[in-house]
Amino acid sequence: MKKRVLAMALAAAMAGTMLTGCGGGNGGSTSGSNDSNAASEGTETPAEAPAASADGAKVVKIGVYEPASGDNGAGGKQEVLGMQYANKTTPTVEIGGEEYTVQLQIVDNESSNDKGPSAASSLVGSGVSVVLGSYGSGVSIAASDVFKEAGIPAIGVTCTNPQVTEGNTHYFRICFLDPFQGTVLANFASEKFSAKKAYILTKQGDDYSKGLGYYFKEAFTALGGEVEENEFPDGSTDYNSYITAAKNAGAEVFFAPVSTEAAANIIEQASTQELGIPLMAGDTWDSNVILNAAKGKNVEIYVSTFYQEGGNPEFDNGFKEYLNSDSTAMTNNGGDDTISAVSAMGYDAYYVALEALKAAGSTDPAAVNEALWKVTYSGVSGNIAFDDVNGDALRDTAYVKCANTESGAWEFVKEQGVY
Repeated sequence: MKKRVLAMALAAAMAGTMLTGCGGGNGGSTSGSNDSNAASEGTETPAEAPAASADGAKVVKIGVYEPASGDNGAGGKQEVLGMQYANKTTPTVEIGGEEYTVQLQIVDNESSNDKGPSAASSLVGSGVSVVLGSYGSGVSIAASDVFKEAGIPAIGVTCTNPQVTEGNTHYFRICFLDPFQGTVLANFASEKFSAKKAYILTKQGDDYSKGLGYYFKEAFTALGGEVEENEFPDGSTDYNSYITAAKNAGAEVFFAPVSTEAAANIIEQASTQELGIPLMAGDTWDSNVILNAAKGKNVEIYVSTFYQEGGNPEFDNGFKEYLNSDSTAMTNNGGDDTISAVSAMGYDAYYVALEALKAAGSTDPAAVNEALWKVTYSGVSGNIAFDDVNGDALRDTAYVKCANTESGAWEFVKEQGVY
């Protein structure tokens, strides 16, 4: 397969005014296609027999492999919302000189590595040309071979573990990777808090959690810091012993790259125990679930993420209007119109898929796979292009923001790279 390196321009620095509250205070459809995108499922790929809508128009199907339930259900729903909004905004695409209606085939992988392959198989059976997802690296890795054997390319949206794309030519991604994100957060902890000791808490068996914890540790110790670390089993709700251990160890930051479900409990218990040091996490904590959990609590929270609300006013305004006009979408967004970075990423991933279909000039998954290597797209989250080794996005900056526990909103802190 012929591949080439494509240069990516950095997103323009976002103008923003620092608000108060972070510096040092006390511390839609979710399973199956939605009504507007419903399509009958078939067993042939679009390359063999392009689907047709009721009015006879040609149809191309984009698979959406995301969690709508389980630990990552809240984030998965928000990621899908970005795709659904993009589909609502741009419901057709020209492929090989003909117009196709784009239909989203949405499945719930249940945040489960065991159940994910079955969900992936259902997308294969529905005749999709390309797949988007998943929120959660573990379920992405679990489904990879299903897509590989079917010859269908997948575009990871916010699955940051290197193993998603490592050693294969069918899985791409538009987000940064955990080696980068872990280093960004370690640098930030060192620069912002002059931290010399960190406590790392991860979840057993979670590829994302363990991976990001590992890369944070590598970078933090390389900066001269010390770490104490622990892990909790699936199903845990009591994190008090870990919070006590962090306090007893004299940690200066508490790093917990875990799901929003676990995070809500950690935040509550950290506040009750007066942890007294910043809580830090990666992109999974960039959610209004975290804001709601932190509001009124005695905590400081800092996260790294892909997009900061306000970075693209046209997208922000349109997406908020969409949420406020659709009660199901609002519910899937957690009940308010806060824009999560994963929604912006889902939006961009949809358009990357359209660019690949246009470049391929065909709905044949093999042609789309080949075309993806050369796709470039200027998205709301920045310029997107893929490297020629693993199909990873060429990104070298992240946004760091903190939770204002009084207003219940995210505040932009800085753009952070690595050194």
